[in-house]
Amino acid sequence: MTDSTTQTPLGRDLMARLDEAARHSRPGPGVTRLFCSDEHRAVLEPIADWMRQAGLTPELDASGNLVGRNARAMAGEKSLIMGSHQDTVAEGGKYDGMLGVALPLQALQALKEDGIELPYGIEVVAFGDEEGTRFQSTLIGSRALAGTFDPASLEARDAEGVSLGEALETFGSNPRNIPHLARRPESVIGFVEVHIEQGPVLEQRDQAVGVVTALTGIERHRMCVRGKAGHAGTTPMPGRRDALVGAAEMVVEADRILNATQDFVGVVGKLEVRPNAVNVIPAEVNFTLELRSPVAAVRKQGRQGILDACQRLAQARGLELSSEPTYQAEAVACAEWLIEALEGACEECGEPAERMFSGAGHDGLAMHDLTDIGMLFVRCKDGLSHHPDEAISIEDADRATRVLMRFLTNLGSQACGRN
Repeated sequence: MTDSTTQTPLGRDLMARLDEAARHSRPGPGVTRLFCSDEHRAVLEPIADWMRQAGLTPELDASGNLVGRNARAMAGEKSLIMGSHQDTVAEGGKYDGMLGVALPLQALQALKEDGIELPYGIEVVAFGDEEGTRFQSTLIGSRALAGTFDPASLEARDAEGVSLGEALETFGSNPRNIPHLARRPESVIGFVEVHIEQGPVLEQRDQAVGVVTALTGIERHRMCVRGKAGHAGTTPMPGRRDALVGAAEMVVEADRILNATQDFVGVVGKLEVRPNAVNVIPAEVNFTLELRSPVAAVRKQGRQGILDACQRLAQARGLELSSEPTYQAEAVACAEWLIEALEGACEECGEPAERMFSGAGHDGLAMHDLTDIGMLFVRCKDGLSHHPDEAISIEDADRATRVLMRFLTNLGSQACGRN
């Protein structure tokens, strides 16, 4: 019997690289690699080596991105930007982000070895921070390239009190030069990212890849429910102003509305109780509410429904409720010409690839302010992500790499004439 890996050499080599990158992690389950950490510094060495093997020259930029450019890009020719992020959530998986760094480099190396020279500039970027795990400030590197980086972000501090600006300087980057990283829109063909789906749709369709039409809009709120503390044994049940009971009802009602609304997802991911004592009626509960939809009107209508319902529940129990928006990013559409180009590459490679939207945010949310964006999803086992058991197959890694190779070879005549 023939070993299946002999039929999928690109997938085999790509998976080996992803395994190598995953070794650069804090001890513990899964992969934990934070922005400007020792693990981040260590993973740059293999990524830089992959860039050189693909014919690119690597450079660490002022925002902590590792950027590889081919000769045409370095000469100032119009360029296609590809890439994704190197950072992870705590105890995350091997493939979220890193697949989108390693796969285009594998594809470019294979084209180089086949003697194919692309007639346009190429940049592949290992963005330093997308998850926001360390500084709670996301898309730092992609905002820098897009020219939308907020210098106030440099004051954000991690759990040890280290500021983002201090971390970048220690890392070897010069944050004062971030404004100079902004690319000129006329110099960019577009931005394309390969990413695991982080959901079950491709697995349900039995398809290796999918073409993304839009990246979801995201908003987050901090909710505070205030009641009145009291002795848990001597205060009668009727008339209690239990903030936790009220908050629990709000969580359930938010879940009900989310389940009843198409193209609308969300989560209450964090909850804090005060005084958090075994025999005291909770006086205050703070919880987070995150809402996502690719359709702005759906998200806004759903948000209002949830907030109104929470207010009614609070009043019914004599509680006070306040809410504060903490983050918002509108949905962005992928460019139709890039969608069609990715679809064409899938078709030529014999890969069915239906269109789908992304329920997660990606670096494309920021890059959309600079240029047209496109995205290729790769099937992941059980739709699982942000988890140590995150997995893709060697076969799917191979098939996705071949799709991107076809996309790149087809792109010259299609993209270089675009203004």
